[in-house]
Amino acid sequence: MITKLIDQIGVEHTFETSPMRIISLVPSQTELLFDLGQEHKIVGITKFCVHPNHFKTTKIIIGGTKKVNFEKIKSLKPDLIIANKEENTKEIVEQLSNICPVWVTDIISIEDNFTMISDFGKLLNCRTEAKKWNDKLTFALNDFKKLMNDKPIKKVAYFIWKNPFMVAGSNTFIDELLKLNHFQNCYGNKGRYPEIDINKIQLEANPEIVFLSSEPYPFKEEDAFEIGRYTHHAKTIFVDGEMFSWHGSRLLKAFEYFKIMQNSI
Repeated sequence: MITKLIDQIGVEHTFETSPMRIISLVPSQTELLFDLGQEHKIVGITKFCVHPNHFKTTKIIIGGTKKVNFEKIKSLKPDLIIANKEENTKEIVEQLSNICPVWVTDIISIEDNFTMISDFGKLLNCRTEAKKWNDKLTFALNDFKKLMNDKPIKKVAYFIWKNPFMVAGSNTFIDELLKLNHFQNCYGNKGRYPEIDINKIQLEANPEIVFLSSEPYPFKEEDAFEIGRYTHHAKTIFVDGEMFSWHGSRLLKAFEYFKIMQNSI
């Protein structure tokens, strides 16, 4: 039976059978595939696909998210490659499309996340598992929203990189989760990941809280001290970047993480 499905960047894919040999170029989606019971279908992952932990010894590493080994990918004879608009470049996706279909996700909102999980259910013939995960996430989301009902809005700056200093801006999944936590993103009126001058952070942003993420740049105490020289009375908090930037099934753990974080602020 031929199935036609459209991915999140609007590309239509045709499948005669459900894919059985998958390469994932997206760490959070590798974790989601595992949680959907698809471990046996995964033949290749990136070096950044760290969850679940045992994959680093049981799956073939095909490179990173921005630079992949095309020959190694070809040799694995995949019938589906899963990519993401933000994580992987357009050039990589176009080149890999010559090997097999490349399904591209695009996650900005929580609704996009639900759509991705449903899509995987149809694509990989695991609709029941996909529905279970979306049901769990819906319950956890509503539960967290109740907790946040009476929480005040606080101004935050969420740092993701150093040299140059960069922050999460508008139209990002991080920004979506900040809003959910009643945080007003000081750079929410900028581009997606704007470069900033920390000398001007007090004048331009004046955050109450500064978040230093664990990824993609692993901020340290000395970075907090350096940034703190320019933020005056802002509270600096180190946060788990996976909880704010990974989509898929990771969101379930993120809600629990956010509850603990909210109680400590």
